[in-house]
Amino acid sequence: MRVLNLGCGWQTSDRCINIDWSLPVRLKASRVGRLAAPLVLNPTQRAAFRRMSSQVQGHDLRKGIPFEDGSVDAVYHSHVLEHIDRSEVPGFLAEVLRVLKPGGVHRVVVPDLERQARAYVASLDASLASPSAAAAHEETVHTMIEQMVRREAYYTSTRPPFRRRLENLLLGDARKRGETHQWMWDRVSLPRELEAAGFVSPAVVDNVTSRIPDWRSYRLDEDDAGSEYKTDSIYVEALAPSAG
Repeated sequence: MRVLNLGCGWQTSDRCINIDWSLPVRLKASRVGRLAAPLVLNPTQRAAFRRMSSQVQGHDLRKGIPFEDGSVDAVYHSHVLEHIDRSEVPGFLAEVLRVLKPGGVHRVVVPDLERQARAYVASLDASLASPSAAAAHEETVHTMIEQMVRREAYYTSTRPPFRRRLENLLLGDARKRGETHQWMWDRVSLPRELEAAGFVSPAVVDNVTSRIPDWRSYRLDEDDAGSEYKTDSIYVEALAPSAG
């Protein structure tokens, strides 16, 4: 099967064509980049870089998906859709639909707004009942909104001062680098959006269940230990309409 892993970041699979415009993918896709990677990545990133598949393609998805109409069997993306401006989502989904074969599978993984909202309300109730829970409540609020309002890219904020200033100057802030959340989705809104884009049979699934054959062998929604890779996610699949 021809499966695209869009916006792959570090999480790649040898069974996919992994596409992203992030620095790690651009380095991995280039012979010169692979040589330069040890100089620009920290030790943790270098270890993750070595684990990345060689089947990677550096491409800016804002320019579309670089494949012909009806040419792929499945499209997967995880924690990508929430980074797209709300007004741009229909265009992105139209591109996914364009490249899928009739009956092809579109698998979407995003942070689960419902779960975050329920956690927030539960934390609020707990902190009102017991002031000692207030610190934990602050962490719940942070989890829910920090990535919506972040100004500086996370990894850049951990760099030494000179490196930090240089990266901010050359690469821009968190929004310019696509780190911030522009919208959030739940089990009602995401299937509706997929249907509005022309997909059929949307269904909420889990991290190990898919209409992509032998899905678990791709190891995209599981870590090396077999646990869920992106916890607090919602998984939704829909199909491209069949021919005729």
